[in-house]
Amino acid sequence: MTATAAAAIDCGTNSIRLLIAEADPATGVLTDLDRRMEIVRLGQGVDRTGRLAPEALDRTFAACRRYADAIRAHGIPPERIRFVATSASRDAENREDFTRGVKEILGTVPEVITGEEEAELSFTGATRELAGRPGIDPPHLVVDIGGGSTEFVLGDGRVRAARSVDIGCVRLTERHLLREDGRIADPPAPEQVAAIAADIDAALDLAARRVPLAEAHTLVGLAGSVTTVAAIALDLPAYDSAAIHHTRVPVARVREITGRLLAATHAERAAIPVMHPGRVDVIGAGALVLLRVMERIGAAEVVVSEHDILDGIAYKAAEGA
Repeated sequence: MTATAAAAIDCGTNSIRLLIAEADPATGVLTDLDRRMEIVRLGQGVDRTGRLAPEALDRTFAACRRYADAIRAHGIPPERIRFVATSASRDAENREDFTRGVKEILGTVPEVITGEEEAELSFTGATRELAGRPGIDPPHLVVDIGGGSTEFVLGDGRVRAARSVDIGCVRLTERHLLREDGRIADPPAPEQVAAIAADIDAALDLAARRVPLAEAHTLVGLAGSVTTVAAIALDLPAYDSAAIHHTRVPVARVREITGRLLAATHAERAAIPVMHPGRVDVIGAGALVLLRVMERIGAAEVVVSEHDILDGIAYKAAEGA
């Protein structure tokens, strides 16, 4: 059997990502043909207004046009394209504007999935290649820290329990650090950091009602906040996905980096070599989510994965699911 090429798009609150890959039907291994990410901040203001902002939609549609060109260049048929939209578009009153625009550009209807579906796709993408690796024992707790929400999923080859809670890095930043003049508090005051931490802890209480967090043997962290913390921990001169993938970061290092990010100014965070410009304002909140999770479950380290929901979507697209 020959490999099947498919295209997966993950549109979250902060970023939109594309993966064009070939899936080997015998082994299930994905081979990247094209992997891209753009910060479009689709969720700009959604927590406050309940609607997708026109300028956020414009940025997202522009990225979709670039992705459509790449998909056509690889000859991917429409039935092998899967577009998944997550937290911001779930929350928006005008999500039909988003759906209609994506359909016109890409020829496929975006699936506005539930938080639980999002968690299962993240688990598939992050853990399919971990089986049998020494020191990365199941059950795995996969934590996907997005812009609008964070997904928790526990499993040991299959999903046992999952929960999505509204503590993404963009949502927390806008909720607690956005000033009346529209600018981000820089750096945040101690009481603002404490308010973010309280929100995170309350959300962890909700997650724990459905997901037995303490049963995890391995914590697997996903998405840009986690990979950026890992890149800082590695002291990389530039962002390097291959170097970051499956890095293990001790909790003491996460605590030190989180404190440094929350105490830094915008200019100081922007000067970090691995920092994407679109993450400068929200990385502190994202790092704090990771730290509070680790402290809550007593994790000595986090295994960082560059494979996440996007890879899970690609697996499903290649399978025609």
